[in-house]
Amino acid sequence: MQLPVDIGAVLEEAVNVEAARAVPISVSVYVDPSAPGDVQAHVRQAFASASETARVSLIYLDGRLFEPNPDDDMAAIVAGLDERVGACAAACRAAGVPTMVATTLPQLVAAIAKAAGNAIPEADIVAPKLTAKVYEHVSTAAASAPAIGASWGAPKPPQDDDVGIHEPIELTEEARATLDARMGAWVAAACRGKRLAFAWAFPFVRRPLALETVNATAVQNAGVGLLFLIPGADLPVMTLNQAKMLLQISAAYGQSLDAGRVRELAALVGGAFACRTVARQLTAAVPVLGWAVKAAVGYSGTQAMGRAAIEYYAGGPTVAKFAEYVAGARDKVVAAVAKQAAGAAAENGAAAVDAVRQKAGDAVAGLRAKLGR
Repeated sequence: MQLPVDIGAVLEEAVNVEAARAVPISVSVYVDPSAPGDVQAHVRQAFASASETARVSLIYLDGRLFEPNPDDDMAAIVAGLDERVGACAAACRAAGVPTMVATTLPQLVAAIAKAAGNAIPEADIVAPKLTAKVYEHVSTAAASAPAIGASWGAPKPPQDDDVGIHEPIELTEEARATLDARMGAWVAAACRGKRLAFAWAFPFVRRPLALETVNATAVQNAGVGLLFLIPGADLPVMTLNQAKMLLQISAAYGQSLDAGRVRELAALVGGAFACRTVARQLTAAVPVLGWAVKAAVGYSGTQAMGRAAIEYYAGGPTVAKFAEYVAGARDKVVAAVAKQAAGAAAENGAAAVDAVRQKAGDAVAGLRAKLGR
């Protein structure tokens, strides 16, 4: 049986991914001594790497002349109340070095830099997300012992789950997790050419990069479902995209290309084929909705497979475990798309809805029978 994927293209992608991951990277971490101790320690630890491909320099802003390294791939400044932080960030950017300003004092850091004449781009200031849980913790602490001047006023309740409050934001467990996620997303966006190498070296980059890869591939496969009109012509393209996605996710999580990756690819191809079978069944039941069903399967199937791969690699991979994750993702896609198609078909009457449900049920039963052999 011929697999619905271009093996040569998959192997080429595997070689490219391995090469991209092994690219050397250079990072300078500049620490403002006035930054809260918890954020200093956290960012230093985040950039501690055992990778042989990463060179990390730790430099304290102690009043000496600031000279950025133009050979750096990025710089990270752990910011406190030093008014020179904005100037240091500007000097790094002028040297062509993308610069992240990590802080638990986002409003103060931005205001101080602006007042000193070196405003920091808003996108470069990275701080913990102020969820309701984090707000509850820091606002209670602030009420008993204000951390920074009262000129910023009393803490305000969160709006849209992310607002500024009394600073600094203490790095609780949840706050550390959101800071890592935002730092990782910043690195993935600012260092696109070497982001696999960054993920290999720094664990906090892995999940944000993997999620971005999944989202981009899902959108791409939705477009494939819309554009390919010949029955079955979209499956090889979608499956190749998903295979490339899996290789990038596995590389981001530090997995080398070996026999295990091949077996994981086989499981993913099986999941993709199963989702495509369901799409054919539903398209046959409601032909007028065929384009929508294929796009929905392309998007939701890729999302489900990609997120299953992320959870799999994050939790300690085994091939049997991956097969379970793919099977669970497949079943979710089948249920979701069948429900969507049935709802859309309702406008065409009860007979159309019954046909969709019957076709979906037949597809699921057939797939389970095949997998049980």
